[in-house]
Amino acid sequence: MAGGWGCPHEVNDICTKINNLPCDPGMKGCVLAGRFVFANEEKNQRLREKQARRNSIETDDETGNHP
Repeated sequence: MAGGWGCPHEVNDICTKINNLPCDPGMKGCVLAGRFVFANEEKNQRLREKQARRNSIETDDETGNHP
């Protein structure tokens, strides 16, 4: 039995969530963007931004600096 998953927004290789564009996992607006790491580093920008914000908050908490 093969493993895998299916996106509920993908129908016949079309993304019904993003203006019926061809499905491209991780593209802007994709429910996967910012939640997973992709081989294509361009698709990881949102994830990297979230990680940087989290690291900044953790650093502030450790040093006692709060905005």
